[in-house]
Amino acid sequence: MPGFELFGAAERKEVNDVLETGILMRYGFDAARKGSWKAKELEQEICKSTGAGYTQLVSSGTAALTTAMAALGIGAGDEVIMPTFTFVASFECVLSVGAIPVLVDIDDTLTLDPAAVEAAITPHTKAIMPVHMCGSMAQMDELKAICDKHKIILLEDACQAFGASYKGKALGTIGAAGTFSFDFVKIITCAEGGAVITNNEEVYKKCDQYSDHGHDHAGKDRGADLHPYLGYNYRISELHAAVGLAQMRRLNEFLTIQKRNHSIIYNVLKTVEGLSFRRIPDPAGDMCSFISFFLPGEEMARATAAELTAAGVGGNFYWYDNNWHYVRKWQHLQSGSWMHRLPEQQKMQVMHYSNRAFAASDAIMGRCISSSISLLWSEAEAQERAEKMAGIIKSVIAKHAVSA
Repeated sequence: MPGFELFGAAERKEVNDVLETGILMRYGFDAARKGSWKAKELEQEICKSTGAGYTQLVSSGTAALTTAMAALGIGAGDEVIMPTFTFVASFECVLSVGAIPVLVDIDDTLTLDPAAVEAAITPHTKAIMPVHMCGSMAQMDELKAICDKHKIILLEDACQAFGASYKGKALGTIGAAGTFSFDFVKIITCAEGGAVITNNEEVYKKCDQYSDHGHDHAGKDRGADLHPYLGYNYRISELHAAVGLAQMRRLNEFLTIQKRNHSIIYNVLKTVEGLSFRRIPDPAGDMCSFISFFLPGEEMARATAAELTAAGVGGNFYWYDNNWHYVRKWQHLQSGSWMHRLPEQQKMQVMHYSNRAFAASDAIMGRCISSSISLLWSEAEAQERAEKMAGIIKSVIAKHAVSA
């Protein structure tokens, strides 16, 4: 899955270009940088790859989500509908702009259940935020129709899905804006970095300004820039952008290997009786960073995850017990453990939504394991891994069948 697995000469070359000029900041110092603009180049490459009209690079996926929300006018008192299965950054960003994360159930796509979304809409709903978890897409036709019906914003958290698409459109380009993460374990890494993409020029301009203290970037003298809006420092550095630029140019190489290895694993696991797989709304658009499957019951899933680890088959995630990606283990959200004090009204609303029961999500996540796909495996190694996984899963299912 991660681009760092194939980090090499191309990445070092781009970084050395920056080191030779000594200009590590993405803005200004025009003469001294000698024509080297890595962040600008990477933004252009992202637009070319996704088909988006505009890209704004920032320092992380978290910064990208926060920036996009601000640019879209999401703020105090607004409700943002999001899934119970996501990384904690998704709800952190909602809180950071003063809005309320409204958690709703997922279905067997491991993304938002459109029926649950529809049921959660109130007069305060400002946006629906599907999260394209593990490289595969949400049900975008249904979610977009809900947004159009209620005249609310569709914001795509595509932080785990760069390179994926839905019916021919890159994920992130279907809503009003989309966000990506380029941290160390994403398919494209900057070490740390993120991006907002949009086809709306006004949204792009606001992202550009918000992520750099409100600078309007209208001239060549930063000290003379005007400040149309309040902003913060979410800038990416030229060093980080340089790494991402080299990785971006290798995206097709990475995806080809990833899809090959995913296919090998899937073709073996699909022969295991009792195993079922995540439903993917558009299989052709899956970037194949994970293969997610369901055991018949929670006890079997937990046992399978433990047996895989004990056998040295790494990279398997039992999200139901994971501290960072599923609502069940977000104790800090559920207990209201903030370092800074939230406004009392926001805190009360957050606590209300964070402590609800999610039986439908539990029934899905309790049976789910996601196995990451490495770029380093040869075809033979992927085949060996698949057969080992299948043997372990068959053994667990058989044991539980006997005991039942």
